[in-house]
Amino acid sequence: MQSATTALAPHTIDRREPTPTDVEMEILYCGVCHSDLHTARNEWPGTLYPCVPGHEIVGRVTRVGSKVTKCKVGDLSAVGCMVDSCRTCENCKAGLEQFCLAFPVFTYNGVDKHLGGHTFGGYSTSVVVDESFTLRVPAGLDLAATAPLLCAGITTYSPMRHWKAGPGKKVGVIGLGGLGHMAVKFAHAFGAHTVLFTTSPGKVADGQRLGADEVVISKDAAAMAKHASSFDFILDCVSAQHDINTYLALLRLDGTLALVGAPEHPLPVAAFSLILPRRNFAGSAIGGIPETQEMLDFCANHRIVCDIELIPMQKINEAWERLVKQDVKYRFVIDMASLKGN
Repeated sequence: MQSATTALAPHTIDRREPTPTDVEMEILYCGVCHSDLHTARNEWPGTLYPCVPGHEIVGRVTRVGSKVTKCKVGDLSAVGCMVDSCRTCENCKAGLEQFCLAFPVFTYNGVDKHLGGHTFGGYSTSVVVDESFTLRVPAGLDLAATAPLLCAGITTYSPMRHWKAGPGKKVGVIGLGGLGHMAVKFAHAFGAHTVLFTTSPGKVADGQRLGADEVVISKDAAAMAKHASSFDFILDCVSAQHDINTYLALLRLDGTLALVGAPEHPLPVAAFSLILPRRNFAGSAIGGIPETQEMLDFCANHRIVCDIELIPMQKINEAWERLVKQDVKYRFVIDMASLKGN
């Protein structure tokens, strides 16, 4: 995009020649994340133009630098939301590059320390990335449906792991969208008693199909009251405005509600929603590189991928408009083969 108000259109960008530690890959598939739309339309201020979105990349390695040991030409590889970090701060050294104290370099709209200017994302035919920020795609995964795991997958996997979702735990998921459908799959795979909260009765069957043990219509006050003070962990995947206190009331003593959705405006939190009985309201982001690889391996072992609709690049503007209307189950993925011959 050339500005916040123009449509996506073809544009030529430069990629650097691979350095000794770089991996070049042909992009096969790129997921479409709602943050792509927010960023490109400058709804999260600070977008640099021209903007080439895309941070859910699956590709095939075409060249490697002389010092690369992580992969070889012909391998399947992936790139998520980050392409670099300072690598020296305490968070980076702990494998938490997403919390780099100097701020991570994002796959697009980040600072390009090699060519100058800013980084360009995966709505493109190829990408060059330092091997430290590439990921191995395990055998057996559907490649197109793997792409959104690089954002939607790790964004929901990481907090589930951090707050120890698993057997004997009651875990709630708020919202059944791009993030929420993955959260339900992970909570179920971890062995937790999984409860989906949705405002849409039409999503009950899908929630159960994806692994929810129970589906609660959040507009039903009586149904909500039955779950008061009973959850160990709730993951909030909703980016629209909603009453967070209604869900905080469902946490047991020392329970945690973690926010991964990003509402446009602050969510009012009543003091006593936290004070009694000692509840935690937290946030989470993507995972670091080690945890993202762990997530991909977990998905391969449990046969988990995203539910997707595969589109050609020529339909990206239409897909964005459908994304605004929540008209997708549950992630769009661009098939880059649609660009061949153009």
